[in-house]
Amino acid sequence: MSNNGQFGSTTVEALCQLVVDCPHSTPKWTDEGVLVFRSPNIRDGRMNLSQVSFTTEEHYQKRIKRAIPTSGDLIITREAPMGEVAIIPPGVRGCLGQRMVLLRPDPSAVDGRFLLYALMSPEVQSQIRCYEGTGSTVSNLRIPALKELLIPSPSLNEQRAIASVLGALDDKIELNRQMNRTLEEMAAALFKSWFVDFDPVHAKAEGRRPFGMDHETAALFPDRFVETEEGPVPEGWEVMTLPEFMAINPKRILGKGVEASYVPMTAAPTSGHAPSVVETRVKGSGATFVNGDTLLAKITPCLENGKTVYVDCLADGEVGWGSTEFIVLRPHTPWPEAFGYVLARYPEFRAHAEKSMTGTSGRQRVQLDDLKQFRQVLPTDDSVPLAFGDLITPLFDLAGRNAKEATTLADLRDTLLPKLLSGEIRLKQAEKAVEGAL
Repeated sequence: MSNNGQFGSTTVEALCQLVVDCPHSTPKWTDEGVLVFRSPNIRDGRMNLSQVSFTTEEHYQKRIKRAIPTSGDLIITREAPMGEVAIIPPGVRGCLGQRMVLLRPDPSAVDGRFLLYALMSPEVQSQIRCYEGTGSTVSNLRIPALKELLIPSPSLNEQRAIASVLGALDDKIELNRQMNRTLEEMAAALFKSWFVDFDPVHAKAEGRRPFGMDHETAALFPDRFVETEEGPVPEGWEVMTLPEFMAINPKRILGKGVEASYVPMTAAPTSGHAPSVVETRVKGSGATFVNGDTLLAKITPCLENGKTVYVDCLADGEVGWGSTEFIVLRPHTPWPEAFGYVLARYPEFRAHAEKSMTGTSGRQRVQLDDLKQFRQVLPTDDSVPLAFGDLITPLFDLAGRNAKEATTLADLRDTLLPKLLSGEIRLKQAEKAVEGAL
């Protein structure tokens, strides 16, 4: 392994107390129980538990006979995809699913977080890519090859310093993501309170002031319900079908052959609003969109997994494009743009979309005619939508800034990572670059 002579190299096997393959069997899946770590949970150096799977306690005990996954252990995927790695965080109890390996760093030889970054580095990933095409159907990083991967080996003190510099960036990225989760939860809670539970209307009907609401906003809501075929709805509100308040696949002009920002389905997040990457591609067939649009996956299993994007990653006036498997949503005036995204994350809306799916197993898609039949009780005048916008738009503006900052910090981390591991730049230089970014 080339490292400009700055550091020597040591094998993964020499740096770890344990290198343990997963059981070669499918877990017994249950709706609740003990976590099973699966390949989709291991991405970009992090353990993402937004979409989790479970097994029984009995089956868990069978899957941990070789080793009990423990906080601080690393999990690396050995196929589909190959070479994704993450550290098990504190307080998480689980077992290995298929196609992954547990690494237990030897604290006398390597800092665990340093080993994580080393395995993510371009040089080690290039070693892993040497095993592409080695499986009968998919690429497979076999245990003997994994054990022989060469890891740069500065002193433990240097390892800890390098991990601290890169970790400061990752910690800020994670903080931004946690803040964005909170912002989206606030918007979702407000939507449910106003347009599902009708909390302000119930409060006024009972002679109470709506909780947490000023007099001006409270005055926008009626104080009684009226009976309809759909049941009681706030006075002056109506049951509307989706096209009455939302544009579906609005027309955007972007000529074929033009280079433009592209969002692949693989980049659509299962939680959070921002795509993991925005590429540049020559325009072909696909959905077109602008900032403020919402992209909803229409194909299985992407829809069920929650893949949804709120577009705020384009330049002003730019038209982007993406997978043909996206449905584009855009609220009608006076609804705020982010209303489309909040609705797309609303469980009842997603359940309606999933029920509309038809097609062969594994290739089912949402049927637009059925999706358009989704019904929502909403006000008929502009005042409540505008007030809703005044509250949620600043939340999504901040979430957008957080997402852009996270992207910038991730780019800096990815730039510093190989240079620090090769000794190309000194720690002091990296620390200054990180301090400037934070």
